[in-house]
Amino acid sequence: MSNTDILSNWENLVKKQLKTEDIYPVLEKQNLEGVEVKPFYTEVEKPLLNLPRVEESTHLVARYHESLEDEVFAFVLDQNVENLDQKTLFIDNKELAGHISPTEEDQYFSLIDVFDEKTGIIDDQLVKELLAKDFKRSICVDISLHQNAGAAIYQQLGIALAKAKELVEAYGAEILSKLIFRIAVGGSYFFEMAKLRAFKIVFNQFSKEYGLDEVPYIFAETSLRNKAVSDNENNLIRSTLELASAMIGGADAVFTNNYLVDRSTDNSEEISFKQQIVLAYESIINVFEDASNGSYYVEDITRQFAEKSWDLFVEIEETGGYLELLKQGIVQKKIYDHAIEEQQWIEEGKIKLIGVNLYPKLDVKKSIADLYNEKEIKAVRWAEMFE
Repeated sequence: MSNTDILSNWENLVKKQLKTEDIYPVLEKQNLEGVEVKPFYTEVEKPLLNLPRVEESTHLVARYHESLEDEVFAFVLDQNVENLDQKTLFIDNKELAGHISPTEEDQYFSLIDVFDEKTGIIDDQLVKELLAKDFKRSICVDISLHQNAGAAIYQQLGIALAKAKELVEAYGAEILSKLIFRIAVGGSYFFEMAKLRAFKIVFNQFSKEYGLDEVPYIFAETSLRNKAVSDNENNLIRSTLELASAMIGGADAVFTNNYLVDRSTDNSEEISFKQQIVLAYESIINVFEDASNGSYYVEDITRQFAEKSWDLFVEIEETGGYLELLKQGIVQKKIYDHAIEEQQWIEEGKIKLIGVNLYPKLDVKKSIADLYNEKEIKAVRWAEMFE
């Protein structure tokens, strides 16, 4: 059977189900990413090879708490803790990093961003101190802030490449094997899978410009962008889907931000982490190398995100590089423009959040101008407009 026949059969089936001959206007769905999403797929333009990751299975990472020592094998640390043997540790504190001297059996990673987004500089002293440490991955390229500030997916990936390019220019191409990318995963389930997959493609392409064949180390964490103070149980559902996207998309480590948003308790920290346990041990999705490979839909949007992010990266480089555009305020303005368009969709109900703009408990509303600043990259939750 030809592809034309397959397409015709699917179209006829969809027409029957929707009881209309004109199915495409019904099935079309807008998105703010500028990618084309077809109503259904019967083929993919160019199938992708399996996209590898660095770790054999995804690290399930918790914020350190004494009660979790026996059951957790990877922690985010922002304070000094003695005798954490045979653990994988992600250091999230500049002062703490200065006091750590790893031994051969230790696995340490840095989550400390070496870029100052406000001044547009790299902390050279910090980079040199971290490179002197025997960390598995010592230099963090953090674009979680950009996602939480409202950057589009292609903007996040283009910026990640541009930041990596700044590091290569300053410290040489050998730094690429020392990078760890901290990425926030949002609530658009398949788009976020494709985001991580697309980044693997463009980063590998970028490394080949220097004669290398690098795979990016991806530390994925749940977004704060779509979380709300009220109805915080809904945050658990949203973050569970984000964790699934990250694992299926091929993250090397996943971390869950506290679902309570405005406060933290021992119980909420434990529940937030155990979302990962349920996904990993009940669904076993943390062990697959590239679980979404072969999905025509995910393959197609992966390709589109890769192309758009690479184009943005080239544009950034041709107009002065990331740090220069940051100093000029151009990066901030690009993110701001997308963020306020996204916030308008929240205001108009095109993006629905239960308990926030759908069945809200309180009739409170801030303006977009109250929330955003075109001269600053800052995290803003959608729900802040209604809180």
